[in-house]
Amino acid sequence: MRVTLYILINIIICGCFTNESEIMKPLKTVSKVDIERFMGDWYVIANIPTFLEKSATNAIESYQLNDKGDIDATFSFYQNSPTGKKKVYHPKGFIFNSTTNAEWRMQFLWPFKMPFLIIDLDDEYSYTVIGYPSRNYVWIMARNPELPEKTYQSILKNLEYVGYDISRINKVPQIW
Repeated sequence: MRVTLYILINIIICGCFTNESEIMKPLKTVSKVDIERFMGDWYVIANIPTFLEKSATNAIESYQLNDKGDIDATFSFYQNSPTGKKKVYHPKGFIFNSTTNAEWRMQFLWPFKMPFLIIDLDDEYSYTVIGYPSRNYVWIMARNPELPEKTYQSILKNLEYVGYDISRINKVPQIW
């Protein structure tokens, strides 16, 4: 409970400030997400991590649509190495924009809900990019533990274009 509260406070504080002196344009989400197709396991390939994720290895984010139309999420990883202590968290997702299904709110601690913006999604649903409005966080995820380097570099270029400091993006070890 203490860790969850710390995460939430960290996100709120960091999310309120940007590194830029100018106000950035809002992040644009993809035009449409087939929510059923989006469900399932996503390997975290790279991110601008929260403090919790800085030592993550083999990170996986899993989504399951429940009977209420909300998303039951599971975030799991091994701390420091593939043989490290396994950590598992169960945030709840809520579709905020039901027209596109590309804007969610994730709840790690009631009653706070944080923005979760699907800003890139491959036509085949093989990779996705989740953005955060302040650009202090981002998650590049794929259906497989590896992403082709050409695809990864293209994603980085797009993130830089929309205002992310790509030097802050770290690859997450996926060692299976």
